[in-house]
Amino acid sequence: MAEPSEVNGEVLPSGPQAAATTGLGNGISAHHEFLDKVREPPITRLLKAGDTNRKMLLELQDGSTYQGYSFGASRSCGGELVFQTGMVGYPESVTDPSYRGQILVMTWPLAGNYGVPSRNTRDKLLEAVPAYFEAAKIHIAGLVVASYAGEDYSHHLASSSLGDWLRENDVPAVYGVDTRALTKRIRHKGSMLGRMLLGKGVTGAASGQRQLDIGMGKNVSTGQFEYVEWSDPNDRNLVIEGEINGPGNPALLTETVQNIETAIAENRTPIFGICLGHQLLARAAGASTLKMKFDAMSLPADWEEIFVNANDKSNEGIRHKSRPIFSVQFHPESAPGPRDTEFLFDVFIDAVKRSVQDASTLLRPLNFPGGSAEENEALHPRVNVKKVLVIGSGGLSIGQAGEFDYSGSQAIKALKEEGIYTVLINPNIATIQTSKGLADKLPVNADSVRKVIKHERPDGIFVTFGGQTALQIGVELENEFESLGVTVLGTPIETIKLTEDRELFSQRMATIDAPCAPGITATSLEEAVQAAETIRYPVIVRAAYALGGLGSGFAENKAQLQTLCEKAFTASPQVLVERRKEIEYEVVRDAQDNCITVCNMENFDPLGIHTGDSIVVAPSQTLSDEDYQMLRSTAIRVIRNLGVIGECNIQYGLNPDSNEFAIIEVNARLSRSSALASKATGYPLAFVAAKLGLGIPLNEISNSVTKVTCACFEPSLDYVVVKIPRWDLKKFTRASKTLGSAMKSVGEVMAIGRTFEEAIQKGIRGVDHHNDGFNATEALISIDIDTELQTPSDQRLFAIANAFYQGYTIDEVFRMTKIDRWFLQRLKGLSDFSIYLSQFTLHSASTELLRQSKKLGFSDRQLRKLFDSNELEVRRRRVEAGITPVVKQIDTVAAEFPAVTNYLYLTYNGSEHDIGFNDHGIIVLGSGVYRIGSSVEFDWCSVTTIRTLRENGCRTITINNNPETVSTDFDEADKLYFENITLETVLDIYQLEKSSGLILSMGGQTPNNIALPLYRAGVHILGTSPESIDRAENRFKWSRLLDQILVDQPAWKELTNFDEAAKFCEKVAYPVLVRPSYVLSGAAMNIVYSRHDLERYLQEASDVSPQHPVVITKYIQNAKEIEVDAVALNGKVIGHFISEHVENAGVHSGDATLVHPPQDLDPETVRRIENATQQIGGSLNITGPFNIQFIAKDNEIKVIECNVRASRSFPFVSKVTGVNLIEMATKAMMGLPVTEYPSVSIPKDYVGVKVPQFSFSRLSGADPVSGVEMASTGEVACFGRDKYEAYIKALIATGFKLPKRTVLLSLGSHRDKIELLPSIRKLYQLGYHLFTTPGTHDFLESNGVSSQYLDDVPGSSRPEYSLSEYMSNKEIDMYINLPSNNHFRRPANFLSAGYKSRRQAIDRSIPLVTNIKNAKILVEALSRRFDLNILEIDSKTYETSIKLATQSLEAPPKPLEPASTVHSRILELLSRSPQFKDQDILSVDQVNRESLHSLFTVAQEMRLGVEKHGILEILKGKVLCTLFYEPSTRTSASFDAAMQRLGGGTVPIATSFSSTVKGESLADTVRTLACYGDAIALRHPLPESAAIAAEASPVPVLNCGNGSLEHPTQAFLDLFTIREELGTVNGLTLTFIGDLRWGRTVHSCLKLLAHYNVNIQLVAPTALALPADIRESLVSRGQLLAESTELDPKIVARSDVLYCTRVQKERFDNPAEYEELKDKLIVDNAVLSHAKTKMIVMHPLPRNKEIPEEVDLDQRAAYFRQVSFATLSILNSPFK
Repeated sequence: MAEPSEVNGEVLPSGPQAAATTGLGNGISAHHEFLDKVREPPITRLLKAGDTNRKMLLELQDGSTYQGYSFGASRSCGGELVFQTGMVGYPESVTDPSYRGQILVMTWPLAGNYGVPSRNTRDKLLEAVPAYFEAAKIHIAGLVVASYAGEDYSHHLASSSLGDWLRENDVPAVYGVDTRALTKRIRHKGSMLGRMLLGKGVTGAASGQRQLDIGMGKNVSTGQFEYVEWSDPNDRNLVIEGEINGPGNPALLTETVQNIETAIAENRTPIFGICLGHQLLARAAGASTLKMKFDAMSLPADWEEIFVNANDKSNEGIRHKSRPIFSVQFHPESAPGPRDTEFLFDVFIDAVKRSVQDASTLLRPLNFPGGSAEENEALHPRVNVKKVLVIGSGGLSIGQAGEFDYSGSQAIKALKEEGIYTVLINPNIATIQTSKGLADKLPVNADSVRKVIKHERPDGIFVTFGGQTALQIGVELENEFESLGVTVLGTPIETIKLTEDRELFSQRMATIDAPCAPGITATSLEEAVQAAETIRYPVIVRAAYALGGLGSGFAENKAQLQTLCEKAFTASPQVLVERRKEIEYEVVRDAQDNCITVCNMENFDPLGIHTGDSIVVAPSQTLSDEDYQMLRSTAIRVIRNLGVIGECNIQYGLNPDSNEFAIIEVNARLSRSSALASKATGYPLAFVAAKLGLGIPLNEISNSVTKVTCACFEPSLDYVVVKIPRWDLKKFTRASKTLGSAMKSVGEVMAIGRTFEEAIQKGIRGVDHHNDGFNATEALISIDIDTELQTPSDQRLFAIANAFYQGYTIDEVFRMTKIDRWFLQRLKGLSDFSIYLSQFTLHSASTELLRQSKKLGFSDRQLRKLFDSNELEVRRRRVEAGITPVVKQIDTVAAEFPAVTNYLYLTYNGSEHDIGFNDHGIIVLGSGVYRIGSSVEFDWCSVTTIRTLRENGCRTITINNNPETVSTDFDEADKLYFENITLETVLDIYQLEKSSGLILSMGGQTPNNIALPLYRAGVHILGTSPESIDRAENRFKWSRLLDQILVDQPAWKELTNFDEAAKFCEKVAYPVLVRPSYVLSGAAMNIVYSRHDLERYLQEASDVSPQHPVVITKYIQNAKEIEVDAVALNGKVIGHFISEHVENAGVHSGDATLVHPPQDLDPETVRRIENATQQIGGSLNITGPFNIQFIAKDNEIKVIECNVRASRSFPFVSKVTGVNLIEMATKAMMGLPVTEYPSVSIPKDYVGVKVPQFSFSRLSGADPVSGVEMASTGEVACFGRDKYEAYIKALIATGFKLPKRTVLLSLGSHRDKIELLPSIRKLYQLGYHLFTTPGTHDFLESNGVSSQYLDDVPGSSRPEYSLSEYMSNKEIDMYINLPSNNHFRRPANFLSAGYKSRRQAIDRSIPLVTNIKNAKILVEALSRRFDLNILEIDSKTYETSIKLATQSLEAPPKPLEPASTVHSRILELLSRSPQFKDQDILSVDQVNRESLHSLFTVAQEMRLGVEKHGILEILKGKVLCTLFYEPSTRTSASFDAAMQRLGGGTVPIATSFSSTVKGESLADTVRTLACYGDAIALRHPLPESAAIAAEASPVPVLNCGNGSLEHPTQAFLDLFTIREELGTVNGLTLTFIGDLRWGRTVHSCLKLLAHYNVNIQLVAPTALALPADIRESLVSRGQLLAESTELDPKIVARSDVLYCTRVQKERFDNPAEYEELKDKLIVDNAVLSHAKTKMIVMHPLPRNKEIPEEVDLDQRAAYFRQVSFATLSILNSPFK
């Protein structure tokens, strides 16, 4: 075993035992080597708790202080503080003489990342000048940065770390400082002095020492740090001392100024002043200079300004009006930073030359290139348009998703702001932009656009906001626009064509010496092979005019190249063969040639992975300033040359071992990266691009985020952004998981942090709510790590985590992944740190260690696992320690200028908030990452809610982490938090903002997942109670509810073994829907048609066991599926719409074709559906949106499920009907006035049809068949005069090409053949040539329909019969393939001929239909030969202005269901269950399963009634006497509270003050109380007490505990609690722990469990074992699963319920025996770390130490929320 390592005095675990501490199973052993000599560790290195040797204090002259960690020279220093917010290099900055003697604050977050180059390398032209620095030495006095990479750096030129270099030059430095807060303070105060004080290693404050506030409630003592005097470099006036540059006062250089005055007067030569020269020239000209926050000058009349800072209006340059004299404040030649103004030297040199040749030029002013502002404006006037058509992108698909909803919406906002009428064409009905368009429900294709132009007559058109779809339409219609009277706005079509044609683009770039990636265009397979041999393998194959890498791939050899080219040539007539590694820049240019780069991004992944599938980091972390500026300058040069107007994206391949680079491509439009860059920087690219397209120059567009700066600037980032893709490949049968150059991700998240570590961990959590962060994952234990690292898949990041955990080195991982070592170093640091943390408990970890973990991005849930604790206990500990996040703004200017932005994020790497919290706004949770099943439709719901709230005067706060959304636009909500939607983050924001409420029903399932935990944490949830949400989502609770309200549902059962499953299937009859809870093979839900298939499926797909049950539901064939979208208020439905599916039930609702209004529903079916909807809304007491899915057959309806939230169909029905259901729902939740069932004005002959958008062409190998698992990535909708017209329009809108000549038919089952026969005859009559596969051919022949036979057997020797040959030659226009329904979807290794032909159709872009109902409606639509002209119903006009009300809102009283109604319902239920009426309740032996069910049903109804009304007067006038001979808090209080809630009263008798003291017998006491009360609740220490009381009492007696015998009322409550918490008692494993001998609650509970199918585990010391008779009863029932004297982890892991009991001191005669046994069994957080996520911990209370208080905050701890309302029904039952 390896020896333990020691770092900073802390012993670290190594070897196999380290694996155990992290909770991972056997099979992973950790072998970690930490660096023994870490001189100046970055934050990822381990800091010893309380160690101040490395700490450093930055003190400002105004008394403010900031604490960080020293990493330069180990000394203190003083100086003037200055900040550098530019995104520029640190080696150049610290050697800049301008900063001499100053303490430099740098805000760009990459200090030390690329190390420091050699100090000895000289400039190629000037040997005396260092090659990579501004001077030969470091000029600053000290350096302050937010984060530091430490000794780990990555760059081919680096020869040492930044820390080493600073130590060489004796320059101190500090990291870990809130540089943003510091910059704001310097900006506000102006010139400030500071001093950097090194820690002494002394803790505690000595007498007389000052306490300094270092932010967020933390203090340090001055005695802990060295002392140094203040130092002001201005006192020395370095200018006078002969320095070339540096701080000083130019006013003191009187002699120099006089000499310049003389030179000006003599005018013998041109003069050029730079920096100090600018100030001196200005003084010589007669102006004054003043050192302020910014310079200001007053110029004489013969001088004028030539450069002005557009943001603060300060002067940056002047010139003489009649002489060749000028000066600038900046350094045109300087590094770091852009060198865009180096042309000024050319201007000056040219002036000198001309003055030598012609002295008269000395009497003329200088002319600068580019012309004057007036000339530019005249050359490029604004575009005069009144109506503009914007082309949208259509349905969301892989490669073209929600980012275009964002960009289109921003463009529309910009156009509206300019007063331009906007026409939008986009069939994507789920988007925000289609809430505000005209002609917005048509297919996005050239024909539709042409028709809309003729119909609407716009005078301008944008083709750059709709992705590749819009771009291709622009190219297709280029020659028609002029004749149609339309001007293309923004980038010219010629430029678009140039960027899309790979060969033309390369030729154009060669003219400006901009290198392109070596690539050769090919138009045939032979050309492609020849190109690859020329370039050399490996190569990338890409199709021209294709989005998201469609038709592209990575080829290592000729065979792979041939396969790729076959696909690529079907997507495009042209392919390019090339090599690459990517860096991206977003570039903006206006018509006057002003050009800026807005954001640069670095791909985490190397060559071969599409940027959409790569992790992307902004700003780039491993580029030096030289690299950055080289690529930036090239980008500007390229974009100017191409003539782009607006925004574009340029991608580079950069060789990491040199500065060699090549341009990969330019996207001359808004792209996915544009949306990411906009959100990453806060710069609204689409908004600005739209204005630029109108000819408005950049400097005249204001920065919408800061409100005080203009758009002509390059954003500065003082934070790190990480984008991580989301894949859903497991949803697709047979889909390849390998990532390559063709994009496969369906969504992405963006995370923001002050460090890379903080951001990457946030991002990982944002992708999937199951992810904790960067840590080893049990699910990947069995995979081959080497294969996963070498062949990237969607699990690559977790494979890296597992690799580091297993001891792989950075070099080993680098060799296999080629991911930059810098990123791997950061991730290795996180891995090492998590292993280090796992040796602590929550209570042994120091506050400093906890704070450090939060700075590194560890979540509370992540720490819970490492510390064996629970999430809320971790939260409590850190909050008590003052470890809370701070809120920072994204302001685009790194705090250099004041900003009023609402664009926010949370970080632990800061010391103060940027904002105040006085709004108390309403929080609206967004949808999180787009994925299959949750997409843009939920963003529409969120944005609509926000807008409705704002219109009604409410302050709004949005939380979302999806950069593709409109909800994350800066101007939608009053505050936008770009954060994950997790319990921790939402609680942090809710508490910081002191929010007045939270809406979680608009963001889909992601917010619903945390509804109950938020509710239990005290968050005010607006709308439906999370407990009602849980009732709808827990299948057991939901099923019971439907039974109670007599609404039918398909038969279902949860089963734990195959025999049970087979028996159930035979009972309900096949087919059945099988849903395993634990999936092995990637298959999930499936329809199974036979016992044989059931057996095979369960063997291959799932491990069926009590731990992993399977749910089987009866599948009803040929049933219609129907959806209801509704809004309710306090349980009353106030609006609903019914839609029908075209496909039969069995196709996931997200993949179904939806029709509204419904066309084929029987009125009786509609009536029944409406009744059921009202009943469900009332039973769940819904306030807000909900969706119910029904199946109907022969007018019988059954409920499939109910989503108590907005659903994906809400935008569709709202836009079809013109009634905004989300607006109604928002008003209902807020208590605002809302109209019930508002009038709907639908035109006659008007139908809307929504069609799914699939992306099978992107997913290599995926079987393109729709089924019970959702597979579509988006949707489109169109309108028509009937469903056929609407359907065919919508189908075309998905990109489906209607057949012109030929149709291929392959029909599986005989039933399908019979059903489709009339449609086939119709195709034949329409003149289509029919091809058929063998079985279908024989069937048609026998039915008199002729067709051409094609062989579907691969490798046929007769090409004239080969199906593959016909497909390859594009001789088939459409393929109808109906798979047989006689087996479940087989695993990946089974490849049927049908699957192969379907896949071939997709790969060759042949339109494919695989559902019989789709085929029928399509054939009927084709037969009607619609002209598809523009109709009035195709468009909707909207008013888009948002009027923000300011009045305060008082919610009107909400109408409630009358209490009398609830009362009546309960009495009716009681009348149906008379078992307890006027009866004693003495023992659980009195009850059976039926009476328990009745009892719990009444309890549930009472509970809901009390929640609604507070008091139900069911027991009005009734009195309960409570007689307790033993101490009781819980039981006595629950009876008292229950009586009051039911309208009755109690007479509590304390026996210590009653006649019992005088010797009164129990029987007499009972008889006496019976005179006053209607029932008696009794607790007594004698076992026979209950029987005595019952015999003596004329009124019912309730046994609340008779000695150690029984406690029936507690047992009822326990079972009711289990049922309410987990949904059911059946099928559970219950573990009873502690005193089982005397525990009467245990005895009663175990007896009741005889009525259920459960497993029971007993854990108790031998002396406290369960009584033999009860144990024998368990054995005889076959319920006893395990017995133990210790809490074994396996027992805990099996448990659904841990029932803990107190060891009762009062039962022991021997105190010593009690002391020995009392703390034997303790259920703490460490024990619960082995437990299931969904289980509960119970305790009858009171407790001692058997459950520590740390467990109370665990969501699984149910003992304090045990449902007291259960007592209500127990109470109500015995009363007359």
